[in-house]
Amino acid sequence: MSKDTILQEHRVWVKDGKIISIEKASVPMKNEGFEIIDGSGQFLIPGLAEMHYHFRSDDIVSDFKLFIANGITTVRNMAQFSGQDHIDIRNRSKSGELIVPNYFTTGPYLTKSDLNTKLDVTELVEQHVETGFDFLKIADNLTDSIYMKLLQESQKFKLPVIGHAQRHLPLEYSLRMNSIEHIEEFVYLNDEMDGMPLMEKNVSGLQAVARQIKQSGIYLGTTLSVFEFINNCLNDQKFEEYKTDTLSLYVANEQRDNFLTEKNDYRKLRNKTFNGIKAPDLFKDQFSWMKKFVKILSDNGVNLISGSDTYGMVVVGFSLHRELELLQQAGISPYEVLLSSTVAPARYLNTISTEGTISIGKNANMVLLAKNPLDNINNTRTINGVIVRGKWFNKKQLNGMLEDVANAYK
Repeated sequence: MSKDTILQEHRVWVKDGKIISIEKASVPMKNEGFEIIDGSGQFLIPGLAEMHYHFRSDDIVSDFKLFIANGITTVRNMAQFSGQDHIDIRNRSKSGELIVPNYFTTGPYLTKSDLNTKLDVTELVEQHVETGFDFLKIADNLTDSIYMKLLQESQKFKLPVIGHAQRHLPLEYSLRMNSIEHIEEFVYLNDEMDGMPLMEKNVSGLQAVARQIKQSGIYLGTTLSVFEFINNCLNDQKFEEYKTDTLSLYVANEQRDNFLTEKNDYRKLRNKTFNGIKAPDLFKDQFSWMKKFVKILSDNGVNLISGSDTYGMVVVGFSLHRELELLQQAGISPYEVLLSSTVAPARYLNTISTEGTISIGKNANMVLLAKNPLDNINNTRTINGVIVRGKWFNKKQLNGMLEDVANAYK
C-alpha cells in the first residue's frame, strides 16, 4: 500500500486464515472447495486498528462483537483496571476462544503515586515483563529522575513506554517514549527553544515542532473523538442528543448511568472558568487547535495511529469510524487517514509482515465495503462483510452481533 490507487477487478484467495493468492478477475476461476464471496462492485480493505481502547463494560465478548461488526481486527487495550486480567483475554484471543485476531495490552496506568522511588520503577518494570504486558503506560506527572529511570529500565527489556507527555519537561523528553497517546497532550506543552506554549505559536513555528517530532520517530495516537465528546458534554443541547442516539444501545447500563446523566464529571465544568475563560469556550478553542495541529503533523510525515479512547459515548467499534472522519475533517486525505488505521499500526506493533495490507502470505483480516473509502473516509462505515482469521462474516451475521450486544445491554 504505497499509493492511493485501487487494484480493480481482482480476486483474493484465502486458505487456513492466510491470503494465498491475488489474481485478476479475468483469470479463469478454479473453485476447489473454496467458499466464493461475490465482491463485484465493492471495495476490499485491510482490517482496521483501534489503537486506544478501554475495556469498561465487564463484557469482553460484547466489546469484541462491536469491533468485528465495525471492521476492526486489531485492538490495543490501554489500561488494565482493577479486577481485570488482560493477559487472559489476550491468551483466549490467540487460542481462538474469542473471535478477535490481534489483541495488545498495557498494564495498569502508572502515575506519580505508583512510582515514588527508583526501586519502585525497577520492580514495576520487572512485573510488567514477567506478567507479559505488551506496553507500559504512564501519566503526565512523573518527576524527572523517575521518568528517566523508567525509560532506562524499560529499554533493558525492550518494553515500550507509552502514554501521556511529561508536561513539565521540555518536549524532547516526551519524544523519547515509543508513543504519545493523545494529540491533546500538545495543548499543554511549551516549545523548549523559546518557552512559548505550542497553542500560541504560528503555523511556521508549529511546522518546526512537527519536524522535530518526525525526526524523533515517535508515533502519536490521535484520540480526537474523546475530546469531541468532552466538548459536547459541555453543550446542553448536544448532551441531550446523546441520550436518544441509537449508539447508546451499545453502551452498558452502568456506563449510560455514569456518562448520560448529571453524574458525568464533565457536566460539572459547564460554568467553570480557567484563567478567565469559560470552560466551553476554552475546550472549543483547544479542539479547533488540535485539528489544525494534527493536519500539520500529517503534512510533515509524523507517524499517526488511529485511536478513539473509548469513553462514554465514544462507543466501542463505532468510535473508530468517527475518529477517521474527524481526521478527514481536519484536512488529511482519506488515503492518509486509512494508513493511520492499517499500515501505521502494523508497523508500530511490529506486525507488518502479517498485517496492515492485503498481500500474499499475510493474515486474512479484511473488510468488504459497499463504497470507496478513498473517495470519502466515511465509507468505512459501509460494511458488507468482515473476514477475521480467514472466517467470513456477512452483513446479516454482523447485524446479528450488534443485536446481541443491544439485547445484552437492555
